[in-house]
Amino acid sequence: MSRTLIVASMCAAVALLGSVERVQTQAAQPRAAARPSWAWKPAIATVKPGEVDILPVKGHVYMLVGAGANITVHAGDEGVLIVDTGLASMSQKVLAAVRSISKQPIRYIVNTNERDLYSGGNEVISAAGSTIPFRIATDVRVSDGLLGKERASVISYVTVFHRMSAPTGQKAPRAEDAWPDDTYSTPLKKLNFNDEPVMITHVPGNTDGNSIVHFRTADVISVGDLADLTSFPYIDVKAGGSVQTVIDGLQQVLDITIPGRKSEAGTLVIPGRGRLADQPDIAYYREMVAIVRDRVQDMIKRGMTLDQVKAGKPALDYEARYGRTTGEWTTDKFIEAVYQSLKK
Repeated sequence: MSRTLIVASMCAAVALLGSVERVQTQAAQPRAAARPSWAWKPAIATVKPGEVDILPVKGHVYMLVGAGANITVHAGDEGVLIVDTGLASMSQKVLAAVRSISKQPIRYIVNTNERDLYSGGNEVISAAGSTIPFRIATDVRVSDGLLGKERASVISYVTVFHRMSAPTGQKAPRAEDAWPDDTYSTPLKKLNFNDEPVMITHVPGNTDGNSIVHFRTADVISVGDLADLTSFPYIDVKAGGSVQTVIDGLQQVLDITIPGRKSEAGTLVIPGRGRLADQPDIAYYREMVAIVRDRVQDMIKRGMTLDQVKAGKPALDYEARYGRTTGEWTTDKFIEAVYQSLKK
């Protein structure tokens, strides 16, 4: 064997040993430190507390942010339609924002659900509007309760009215001026307003009374509490909500949304809280809820109690984005609602 070949073989052997040693050394290295919390949930710029910002969405549709829940405004020559009214304490700020969009009268308010976060401003904002008259005030078919009142018509599914009002002789949780005065009990209520077909659809989800509002020309859907991109979904089991109805409701939204180029934009969705969304955002949110449901369902099948399920943290990998440990709706309350609705 030539001297050159021997030297080349020795060099190759040394190189091979060196590579093995490097692999062993790399395996022995300690794991990288865990990412800091901000790396998982970066701060997102939002409105200052006590302020309401206006986001033009598409066509005649705008989104108001900062009044509690997101508020949808549809403005045109015939007037203004508002979806949800936010917190009562923000009513004047909401009215000022609406007036900056349009000077036309507020004609309709749609309540997607009865929670104060979404319907708290009903009294003040409806009183600032006026209903489109279909009959003269002296017509015998006009309710005595509406005589002498100028207010925007408040639309909701009938069970929302039931929970905001009360049977005769009992105290209602909300003042009468906040109650819906135009309820529906069919799957769909249709309006044509400002030359825009508006479809108000009953979509049981967080409760049995959720509505979504689809502005067909603008291709924008306001979904209320059904999708809260800042939190795990609120579920009121006593009011007919369940984790399965939330999933089914989100799927119904997906069925009428169409993504744009490269799955961006297209149909836009105004969530109950959080940023303006599109179809992939709603699809991700639906899959998150479905995954947590499946995990809790598996734990129930294994005979685990509620406390054991909570300790098992079935939503752990989503808690950085949607979880809360304080406030009205915490991660534990969400898991409890999922558990209860699956045990029924």
